Amino acid sequence: MTKPLTLSIPHSLGRAEARRRLVDGMGEVRARLGAVATSIDDSWAGDRLDFRVVALAQTIAGHIDVLDNSVEMEVQLPWALALLAEKIRNKVTRQGTLMLEKR
Repeated sequence: MTKPLTLSIPHSLGRAEARRRLVDGMGEVRARLGAVATSIDDSWAGDRLDFRVVALAQTIAGHIDVLDNSVEMEVQLPWALALLAEKIRNKVTRQGTLMLEKR
């Protein structure tokens, strides 16, 4: 088992608006992953999104917690993808920040 990938993305939107933007952004995530993913499951329980993606015979699972001033994410990467953890962290942080920027 690999160490989970964790990241925090600060925001100044408030919890409700940050959650709304993440809900809206999941459609775009599904579209991007649709070409390689055989399964994308996600479910909200309050301000927590649990997700599981199977792509290229690899399963990625984790959760996202929406807080008042940040979004906290923890992802369990299979060993093959754990080798790319820093690249994945940078990409997810960049995309998450874009999703949460004030418009």
